[in-house]
Amino acid sequence: MIRGLISKKGELFAYLKGDELYTLDWELTGRLDRANHQVVDLAGKPIWRLYGDTIYHLDQYESLGYFSEPRPGWMEE
Repeated sequence: MIRGLISKKGELFAYLKGDELYTLDWELTGRLDRANHQVVDLAGKPIWRLYGDTIYHLDQYESLGYFSEPRPGWMEE
């Protein structure tokens, strides 16, 4: 199942497949680190905080967006 990462304005700006985060062009850009409640880049550096389905700036309480409900997608195996 695939989930969209939706901005506060309602715009789709990334996809989540499993724990891997992809750009809209399906380039792998990061992953979820659920144990530490973070989204990390490919080098393992934290870029956002994760609480539930909501993404936040690392140093602020401002949300960036949220993950949509899981949906079947064309990238399914």
